[in-house]
Amino acid sequence: MKLTAKHTARACYLGLGTQAVTNNLPPLLFLAFHNQFGVSLEKIGLLISINFVVQMIVDTLGSLIADRLGARRAMIFAHLCGAAGLALLAFLPYIIEPFLGLTLAVTISAIGGGLIEVLDSPIMDSLPGDEKAKAMSLLHSFYCWGHVAVVLLSTAYFSAFGIRAWRWLALAWTLVPLTGAALFAVVPLSHFDTMSQHVPARALLKNRVFWLFLVLMICSGASEQSISQWSSLFAEAGLGVGKTLGDLLGPCMFAVLMGASRLLYGVIGEKIDVRRGLFLSSLLCIVSYLLAILSPWPLLALAGCALAGFSVGLMWPGTISLAAPAIPSGGTLLYSLLALGGDVGCAAGPGLVGLISGRIAASGGTSEAGLKAGLAFGLIFPILLALGCLTLKRKRLNT
Repeated sequence: MKLTAKHTARACYLGLGTQAVTNNLPPLLFLAFHNQFGVSLEKIGLLISINFVVQMIVDTLGSLIADRLGARRAMIFAHLCGAAGLALLAFLPYIIEPFLGLTLAVTISAIGGGLIEVLDSPIMDSLPGDEKAKAMSLLHSFYCWGHVAVVLLSTAYFSAFGIRAWRWLALAWTLVPLTGAALFAVVPLSHFDTMSQHVPARALLKNRVFWLFLVLMICSGASEQSISQWSSLFAEAGLGVGKTLGDLLGPCMFAVLMGASRLLYGVIGEKIDVRRGLFLSSLLCIVSYLLAILSPWPLLALAGCALAGFSVGLMWPGTISLAAPAIPSGGTLLYSLLALGGDVGCAAGPGLVGLISGRIAASGGTSEAGLKAGLAFGLIFPILLALGCLTLKRKRLNT
């Protein structure tokens, strides 16, 4: 069978599925890490930040790595790192100091996730077709569907075998990145190899519009991950909801609605003004956070977490789809730096939530009060995103 660009697109979809597994499986295990290994909330928050800081470093070097290894070998390497990180997650905490073991496993997974993040979008953008923004949104919806699969299948596993058997689940999830590595070994990448040359880094960094998009990416990543990474623990420790119900109504519904918003844009994207959509998304995100924080009823608070998923769905792919035509000569370097900005937000947002939550809990406050205070601080990111969108609307962009 002759492999075509359609097979390349499917490999890209699986690439974001791999990233969904490596980013979202550990948060489902946070309470297990806390109870089984005695890892504090503050250290768990640090673990989230380490994941995204490593991805930030890889984002910075991504363009250079791709040029040195080539897209094919870089993507194979990325998926193998994802598989290795998941496998090590299952064993290292039992062999060496637990937090160090978790950190090393997350670091290796993050190297793979960072490379996938840098290369997946430009590979998809290089494929034939005119509706690039819709294709980009559809691509990023697979991160959400991967997130949904992680929550649903993991929840079913925990119901059947118990949370203490989590290490074998981590091993089972290695099948996703291993399959991705096999696909990228054979699919055609000729369109990506012939992409136009990009603007020199110095010229890109002098572009004020680029810096505006970078701020939008930082706020997008922080708005998404501040609540996504903590929703499972928030449901269990903060709201007193059982793990199965909490995971289904918290992170699972968050991912379902985030994927639905991206899929919706992928279907009717030509009827939507992306800049206006980003602004309305940021306002809805603010409302969602407030609902999660202020609601006196646990199920309504979880509804706020889920609604936040719909609100953040357009943020990341929408910003990328606006930036690409606005800076048409940006090439792989533009995607690399935008991914860096997104991961700065992904690291800063949940890390700050964890820091504030841990400090309040350590000073005598309850877990619920600490987590709600941390999420309240996270409101700064959708607020800044809304202000950035207002600035963006005053700019004339080539969209």
